[in-house]
Amino acid sequence: MTFLTYLISGISLGSIYAIIALGYTMVYGIAKMLNFAHGDVIMIGGYVSYMVTTELGWSPLVSVLAAMAVCTLLGVLIEQLAYKPLRAAPSLAVLITAIGVSYFLQNAALLLFSANPKSFSSVVPIDSIRLFEGKLVISGTAIVAVIACAIIILGLTWLINKTKIGKAMRAVSEDKHAAQLMGVSINKTISVTFAIGSALAAVAGVLLVSAYPILMPTTGAMPGIKAFTAAVFGGIGSIPGAFLGGILLGIIEILGKAYISTQLSDAIVFAVLIIILLVKPTGLLGKKVLVKV
Repeated sequence: MTFLTYLISGISLGSIYAIIALGYTMVYGIAKMLNFAHGDVIMIGGYVSYMVTTELGWSPLVSVLAAMAVCTLLGVLIEQLAYKPLRAAPSLAVLITAIGVSYFLQNAALLLFSANPKSFSSVVPIDSIRLFEGKLVISGTAIVAVIACAIIILGLTWLINKTKIGKAMRAVSEDKHAAQLMGVSINKTISVTFAIGSALAAVAGVLLVSAYPILMPTTGAMPGIKAFTAAVFGGIGSIPGAFLGGILLGIIEILGKAYISTQLSDAIVFAVLIIILLVKPTGLLGKKVLVKV
């Protein structure tokens, strides 16, 4: 029963990682860039939800919607101001800019909300479920995280495969110049991608601080790195890969903490990533891409 409890906790945490990883994998798959400020958008979403529920006294649902709205606007703003001017720049310039945006957001949160950790009250109104005479307890946050992840995966799959903007995303991902010649607006497509990824970051941020109720300016840093690891683990650029990588990463982390060492759990996660990439460099569900020279 104890193992089952750890497994459920791992799937819950992995669902949150998967939601974050989807933002990474969408931006990389379409814009071919790594948005390392994504983890800090998660933190901003948590603070917006905290302010709406604690300071304004509004309902948890409103706080989630407000966090999604603010993070969506923030994601588009970051893309327009920081990344759009670097479309033709080398990858290293974009990477350094992303790190700069990350530190800017952390320090802005430090000035606005102070460095003192804030205790976050869960926005999930569902009570824990007790099974097997109370031996197995599944928290409401865990249930909502898994359901939200499943809905988001299905929604994104439908969006990419069945809608006009989804077709544009696939075209830009395949060949930007050819897509532009066919009338696809690259700027609009990339902006929409950042908007969707940032909205998902807000959802993940609220779920994360509901499960681990301590909020501070660096809250999104490590989850952001782990979610990027999950995206690479599953095959960056692949939506099913981000889902699989997130779930596996969450399970590995929780089982590592439970059965090996809480101090070494992060090292175990990254060690598993290294082993996977040595065996399959493209990730579990990644595809090899032929580059013409």
